[in-house]
Amino acid sequence: MRIRVVNPNTTSSMTAAIGTAAAAVAGPGTIVEAVNPTMGPASIESHYEEALAVPGLLEQIAIGEQEGVDAYVVACFGDPGLDAAREVATGPVVGIAEAGFHAAAMLGRRFGVVTTLARTTGRAHELAERYGFVPLVTEVRACEVPVLRLDDPTSDARALVVEECRAVIAGGADAVVLGCAGMADFCAEVSRAIGAPVVDGVAAATVLAESLVRLGLTTGKRGEYAVPPDKPMAGVLAGFERNPVAGVLAGSERNPVAGVTVGADA
Repeated sequence: MRIRVVNPNTTSSMTAAIGTAAAAVAGPGTIVEAVNPTMGPASIESHYEEALAVPGLLEQIAIGEQEGVDAYVVACFGDPGLDAAREVATGPVVGIAEAGFHAAAMLGRRFGVVTTLARTTGRAHELAERYGFVPLVTEVRACEVPVLRLDDPTSDARALVVEECRAVIAGGADAVVLGCAGMADFCAEVSRAIGAPVVDGVAAATVLAESLVRLGLTTGKRGEYAVPPDKPMAGVLAGFERNPVAGVLAGSERNPVAGVTVGADA
């Protein structure tokens, strides 16, 4: 089984850390491919950046479709482009916020979310509503750490994440969901520090995507998530004219692995 974990930003060092976190939970025989787009923002911390990240995400899914990938993980907590990805992928596609919320809901009565910047908390609340978890979310807290600072092991980012997670538990939550893929590599460290369950959406999404493939399940294609029709595209999106399911997007680079490819032990 091949699972492609797509980091929608273009920071390859973060992609490598995400890939390591995903591979650590993959089952025997599952190959995890962590990739990032050839285009788009270095990090995603605004609606503008999220919108610009989606073409690159779809680029990587198109390449995965050509190469026979079985399932995909969208490794950004805003779950950008998730609906579009489900239209063009033949296998299941799981967002890390979606997976993180579902996992946390099974660990206690209520859970909280710790994200990066305050300006991103609205998206977390919006996704909690979309996925049906509003009654379970105690609060969404921001540690005011830019995404790229999470990629620097010498920064104070980890200490600030621990501080906010501890506050979430003190506020009555039973578990915490980490609200950024860039926090994936220190999830266990945070859990030990606060003495409570902490969910990394990257790991949760990887296991869930793998499970859906093993169950023989994928996205229903009879309605909203049917394959999108071919139609003309103009300007910088001209290469997206061809339906990605039919083949790789024109102009996309053939080598999809901008980050790391790792396989679980057989």
